[in-house]
Amino acid sequence: MAGGSFVVTFLFYVFLSMGSSSAVVTLEEKHLSMAFEEGYTQLFGDGNLMLLGDGKTVHIALDERTGAGFASQDLYLHGFFSASIKLPSDYAAGVVVAFYLSNGDVFEKTHDELDFEFLGNIRGKEWRIQTNVYGNGSTATGREERYELWFDPTEDYHRYSILWSENLIVFYVDGTPIREIIRNEAMAREFPAKPMSLYATIWDGSSWATSGGRYKVDYRRAPYVAEFADLVLSGCVVNPIDHSPACGSATALRRRGAPAISPAQRRAMEGIRLKHMTYSYCYDRQRYPVAPPECVVDPDEAKRFGGRHRRGSRRRRPAIPAGRADAAF
Repeated sequence: MAGGSFVVTFLFYVFLSMGSSSAVVTLEEKHLSMAFEEGYTQLFGDGNLMLLGDGKTVHIALDERTGAGFASQDLYLHGFFSASIKLPSDYAAGVVVAFYLSNGDVFEKTHDELDFEFLGNIRGKEWRIQTNVYGNGSTATGREERYELWFDPTEDYHRYSILWSENLIVFYVDGTPIREIIRNEAMAREFPAKPMSLYATIWDGSSWATSGGRYKVDYRRAPYVAEFADLVLSGCVVNPIDHSPACGSATALRRRGAPAISPAQRRAMEGIRLKHMTYSYCYDRQRYPVAPPECVVDPDEAKRFGGRHRRGSRRRRPAIPAGRADAAF
């Protein structure tokens, strides 16, 4: 088990026993981050990964040779995962930065995945953010949502967090939820339920990431550097062989579940979604003439899209170094 895992795991269960609003703030205010070598390992990229300062800040770069990425040393079954990220500035068309949970290297055909994907753009246009939810190999569905950012993610660090429990998934930006997925019968076995690792990558998505592939990565402007800090791994570590939980409170976690979103957080989330969400698979009538059964259609959101929905992106796999399974996507 990675160093500090016992303390972080204990704090995660304290977090689950509190109200959602105060819990998220507590985790972020206390900066329960760890040095890179305590909880992470380089995934690919050779010299394109650099540790700075006390080892708690990580720079990963994309150039004409390769991208870069890192992964958690442990597998987790549920938890709270967070990072402060600063994205490359200026022209970044075709560049994709991802912060996500996945078990694709273990379950090739039935993998689970929870994604924050940051999609670069041409000069003068902002980065976009996409969240994806894959469960039990449901890559054809993807459950994508895309948002415009309401700040410049290249000027300073902003915190992106994923809460994952047995029955609830929440994506947060700077402590404010932007998306909530509640497990229901309609999702059946497609709710992520197997142990996952945490990953962070930067790679070339020229074929689809910006205007459907119209604008490519311009390597004359390379390297493109994404900065990660305040990395938090707070969850239930599992044995990589038999996937048994190493934390003693797994049963309590399943019984208690995750905290509900507070009324204030829900109002903030609804405001962000109404103002900044630009795509949701639930409102894509071209792709789904009838909304998928797990979708809870919000009348205000539906009115905003007006039935004329663009298709979500279909991601292409980045190049993974020889000798590795496709752990990233």
